[in-house]
Amino acid sequence: MTLTLLTFFGTLATMEGVAWFAHKYIMHGFGWGWHRSHHEPRTGIFEKNDLYAAVFAVLAIILIALGNAGWYPLQWVGAGMTAYGVLYFVAHDGLVHRRWPFKVVPRKGYFKRLYQAHRLHHAVQGREGCVSFGFLYVPTIERLRRQLRALHGGPLRAKGAATGELGAEGGDAADSSAPAKTP
Repeated sequence: MTLTLLTFFGTLATMEGVAWFAHKYIMHGFGWGWHRSHHEPRTGIFEKNDLYAAVFAVLAIILIALGNAGWYPLQWVGAGMTAYGVLYFVAHDGLVHRRWPFKVVPRKGYFKRLYQAHRLHHAVQGREGCVSFGFLYVPTIERLRRQLRALHGGPLRAKGAATGELGAEGGDAADSSAPAKTP
């Protein structure tokens, strides 16, 4: 039981590092062909970037199947990956990108910081010069502002984009002058 819980929660925590690495070096590197769709206005329900979720889901399913076939504790590695995927889906697709019919904009605490950090990631056009590649671990907004200033030497898309300030509609100020990612 202890090994099971350690494996599950260890994998869940490790997935943040895996997601950071994959986002920075694969999605913003040679995998930009799929990920580009995530940095452009969406025209339908899905975007090509969603294929990354499918790849991680298939890997988790394979690990769970191997674990159930006797390769213990691989099923708990797959379960930890799945749990991270669920958290990522709820926070990233639901909270930040509002791909659900209801819109919730956090106004304080951790979820506001998570929201702002990811909006700062999208304040940069293209794949170069972005910040905040992880998702559930969120550096302070001030740290991300300093990183953006160091990378770009000034404001981005619009006033407030490099600060992560929330606009009247709940998006950051970059949303007001740049094409919206979501309706």
